[in-house]
Amino acid sequence: MDIDPQQERKRIIAGRNRALALLLLGLVVLFFALTVVKMK
Repeated sequence: MDIDPQQERKRIIAGRNRALALLLLGLVVLFFALTVVKMK
């Protein structure tokens, strides 16, 4: 069973992109929460 290196590379990059998107979303949510707390 031989794996196509090109497909494997695309899969790894897609996973990294998803992780980066989640990290950015988390930071946005954190920033929003801090802003709401400071306004009160």
